[in-house]
Amino acid sequence: MSEPTATRWAIDLSLLLNAVKGLERFPVDISELALEYSATRYPDDAILKVAGDDLPGFDGALVKARAGKAGWGIFYNSTFRSKGRINFTLAHELGHYLLHRQTHPNGFHCSSSDVVRWDSAYGQIEHQANVFAANILMPLDDYRRQIAQGQRVDLEMISACADRYRVSLIAATLRWLDYTGRRAILVCSRDGFILWSKPSASALKSGIFFRTSKGPIEVPAVSHAATQDLLIDGRVGVSHPAGVWFQERVHEMTIFSEQYDFAISLLTLEDRERFELDEELLSDTYDRFVSR
Repeated sequence: MSEPTATRWAIDLSLLLNAVKGLERFPVDISELALEYSATRYPDDAILKVAGDDLPGFDGALVKARAGKAGWGIFYNSTFRSKGRINFTLAHELGHYLLHRQTHPNGFHCSSSDVVRWDSAYGQIEHQANVFAANILMPLDDYRRQIAQGQRVDLEMISACADRYRVSLIAATLRWLDYTGRRAILVCSRDGFILWSKPSASALKSGIFFRTSKGPIEVPAVSHAATQDLLIDGRVGVSHPAGVWFQERVHEMTIFSEQYDFAISLLTLEDRERFELDEELLSDTYDRFVSR
């Protein structure tokens, strides 16, 4: 019998939490879940400790007990003030424990790149840990009750979901992009250049994406991400005419994240009833890595 996938693990644990705590069970207490579930399911190889520690250069770690002892510890960088960032990191490390501890007996030390990007640019292992974390913290059935699949959004609405699930705004936005039927794309940039981006499925099908694998891409000079205009309320955003971000009108909502030292821009576009599909577009950098 094959081992459960990241999504299967998250679904099974979510059903358990529903039964024990009821539907109003958010945010998920990952520390409690990790300690209690591992002790029940794997009593001889359980998680024995979840704690903050000084982890320079890392967000979190899954650490094997000292030689001669059984068990594991999950640690997060105690210098972080963001509870959302910490909670997602803990879920990421719990994912490593459930999915990868047998094949990686020395454990993991995970950087911001490993935890923030939900693709496999850093390998399928980190992608799988993030898939588990997203599904256990933000189950799609509950998220859809907060924001319907076809509903227009702004960053305030997504921020409310981030608070509900105790995750960062970027994690809540990525999760919304997983299921929304609207055309939107998340763009993360630093110093005027796009680091990476993630389009919704409908945006990708209509040619809305950035191919960062082919080299640095500058953000538009008149965008909020480039100008950091303090007179603009970034969460409400600004509308741009065709030719700024894409060859059609775009509404840009941008915040500047001290947590990750980059700008987070959510670009939304008007919906189209039909798309001219181009198979080459489906090889977008983000999803191409995921498919491998």
